[in-house]
Amino acid sequence: MCGIVGYTGNLQAASIILDGLSKLEYRGYDSAGIAVLNEKGHTEVVKAKGRLQNLIDKTDSGKAIKGTCGIGHTRWATHGEPSQINAHPHVSSNSSDISSDNNSEVIGVHNGIIENYLEIKEKLANSGYQFYSQTDTEILIKLIDYYYNKYDHNPLSAISHSMIRVKGSYAIEVMFSDYPEEIYVARKDSPIIIGLKDDDSF
Repeated sequence: MCGIVGYTGNLQAASIILDGLSKLEYRGYDSAGIAVLNEKGHTEVVKAKGRLQNLIDKTDSGKAIKGTCGIGHTRWATHGEPSQINAHPHVSSNSSDISSDNNSEVIGVHNGIIENYLEIKEKLANSGYQFYSQTDTEILIKLIDYYYNKYDHNPLSAISHSMIRVKGSYAIEVMFSDYPEEIYVARKDSPIIIGLKDDDSF
């Protein structure tokens, strides 16, 4: 079981996301991560193995990460061992250096299992993609990136074309560096709850 939280609004995203993840701790997990996109389209990604408190400590309760749009995730390993590199969020960059100021165009988290991830991974490898983790989620994010570049940087086209290719269950949250105040979601056989309050979206 895992939990995903996303927030876009007027407040500091990281603190709100960490608070949301703490409410999902009962579900069990082995690692956690957060990505916050600032108004310039730069993403800061922070991950930690183990308890959520490790991520809270790394980010000074979220105060060390600036931005009003972000996503977070607690992971229970299904593909790849419990580790910082396998924790979500995953990015479209080929670099294993996923730390601050990441230059990836696509960043995302995922609950569920992509059954045909090896087939998709082979297709992406033939298109020049490299992989830094052992997860099906990284492959999904890079598939979205593939279609994002193919279809004129249109998030909806990228996600819809990707979901046609994917077999399995999923609930995903995706951010695009070109759209710094937006979070895109999609689901199949896994739940997503969307909340609105004033100018904030959860």
